[in-house]
Parts: sequence; C-alpha cells; structure tokens
Amino acid sequence: MPILRTAGIISKPGARAAHQLVPELLTWLHQRGIEVRCDEETAAYTSGVAGMPRDAVPENCDLVIVLGGDGTLLSAARAIGKREIPLFPVNLGGLGFLTAITIDEVFPELQRALQGEHRVAKRKLLNTEVLRDGAVVATYDALNDAVLTKASIARMIDLQAHVDDQFVADYKADGLIICTPTGSTAYSLAAGGPIIFPSVPAICMTPICPHMLTNRPVLVPETSVIRVASHSPDESVFLTIDGQIGAPIRENDTIVCRSSQFSLHLVRPPRMMFFDVLRQKLKWGER
Repeated sequence: MPILRTAGIISKPGARAAHQLVPELLTWLHQRGIEVRCDEETAAYTSGVAGMPRDAVPENCDLVIVLGGDGTLLSAARAIGKREIPLFPVNLGGLGFLTAITIDEVFPELQRALQGEHRVAKRKLLNTEVLRDGAVVATYDALNDAVLTKASIARMIDLQAHVDDQFVADYKADGLIICTPTGSTAYSLAAGGPIIFPSVPAICMTPICPHMLTNRPVLVPETSVIRVASHSPDESVFLTIDGQIGAPIRENDTIVCRSSQFSLHLVRPPRMMFFDVLRQKLKWGER
C-alpha cells in the first residue's frame, strides 16, 4: 500500500457503536496528518464534518475504512469499483465473513497498515452483462454473486445455461445463483452450494429450488464464460447483484458472467484465517 495520505470512511447507518468510534477514528487519523473523506452516513455520527455521496468517497483515497457488516462492505466495494484501493473492514456487530476486524482491533490494525505490515487478500470480482437484442444494456461488477430469481409469487422461471460453448441445462427453478468464491458463503451456501476457499479460481452455479432435484451446484473454471438466457415472460425474472442492486429481465435476454480482471483488496487481520471465520460463523465444533 502507498503512503497513507487520504482515507475514506463508509459507515452503516443507525449503528450504535459508530457514535463513539467515528469521532475517535477521525481524531486518530487527523493526528497523523491523514485527510479524511466521509460518506453522509459517517458524517451523521459526528459534528463539523461534511459528508459526500458514497460513490465519491474513494476518489484519491489510499485506503477505505468500512464500519458496519458484510452488507456495508458490499456497498463500499461497489463504490470503489475498479479502483484497487485497500478496503479496511470493521465489524460493528457479530462476526462477518468479510468484516473480520473487531472494534477493539481498529487502531492496532490501522497502525499496522500505516507501517506496511498489514495482510491484503485479493478477492476476484464477477463481471455481469445483460444482453438484449444483441446489445449490452447493463453492466455490473459483483463481489459475491449475480442472482436470477422469480419476480412473481409462487411461479418458477425458465432459464437455459451454457458454459463457453457447452450446453449445461434448462433450469425450471426459483432461480439461479452465479457466485465467486467470496460469495460461496452467502446466498449460494443457503441454497445448498459448496464453500469455496477464496483463492480457488472458480465460479459456482447454484440453482435455487430446482424442479429437477438432480440439478445440482456446478463449479466451473474461473476462465469460463457463463451465458444464461431467460425464457420466461418479460419482468417475471429479476437480476440482483450482491443482493443490493439489479434490474428486471425480459424474455430472451441473456446474462453473461465472467471473472473480472479486477479484484477487491481486502485488509485481513493476521490472526484471522479463513477456517477461523468458518468455525466461528458456522458454529463448527473444535477438538
């Protein structure tokens, strides 16, 4: 990480712990000559600080600090976009899969970052395009997943999937999740998908409540291009990116997913490894 001159702060709104942490964090950064850019949610926790739209916070930042949970981190990752700025995730509640730094660790870990001793994990993004009549009408980058789900009550949708030039299946299901290894512990896990170690170069396709019980999750190489065509009526299918943004899908639209050339640079505490998080989050037993 380059010399830390400017830090951004993105916060979850309505977080009780942030009322004390945000003023302390601003003081700590200012005492070290570090300029701070805050979103409007962060500015609400203190006085005398001007907030700005979240998407503007990462501009010219050397580090972005996220105060909240995994949902806030996903929003921050979208704001960072294709800028490979280290993201420093602080959990203000229970342990998150991605926000593993606790409130007690904030300042020691920030000091480690200042000294260049921090550990950074690179998490590949998933690029998703919506093609309509041969033209790209929307483009998204996801940290976790792109999800096609039914928009109507109690009605399955019809999807046809190809991986590269190979036909995979016609899915009649409640939906289909296409996720990164990072997203394998999110919606895909709840739908019966596998947990994927973060550095495994793969993309997972997990059907949601398929009509055919033999439709199972499939792992494909990270180099694959996944194409999913919707054969359901207009706007009966909805595309959601990281559970936060999305768009209705029309009949015969094609969703194209491929691994992005960009990664999220996630600061990780040295003591917290992937299986440590799994044991704590999933309540796995220990000897």
